[in-house]
Amino acid sequence: MADESPVLLVAHADVNTRQLTRDTTRAIFAMRQRTWPDGQAVRVFVLANDHPLHARFAKERLAVFPHQLQLAWDRMVFSGTGQAPTRVFTQVEMRERIASTPGALGYLEREYLDDRVQVISVE
Repeated sequence: MADESPVLLVAHADVNTRQLTRDTTRAIFAMRQRTWPDGQAVRVFVLANDHPLHARFAKERLAVFPHQLQLAWDRMVFSGTGQAPTRVFTQVEMRERIASTPGALGYLEREYLDDRVQVISVE
């Protein structure tokens, strides 16, 4: 575990926000907050619930378990009050989708970063 790369919050290069609180990050990934602090729409991308990086991101960055996120998404979808985030299958696909989608937010390990995405710090 000690040699695992940290899970980084990453966004589309044009997003103006450079830092989010953990509460705001959790609200965005729970699909309760649908915009960036400057009002731009957020498009959230996640890996599958059983992907090891998704589990690490949920626990380390959001302080929730993956199944708690899934319950929140299911509740919104079934009640008609919202939608679940877009699911991707690999970190490469995550990077490509974030790089090509204005307002996108997701997470990656450092080795998957390139200059088309930016890291957002979480306080």
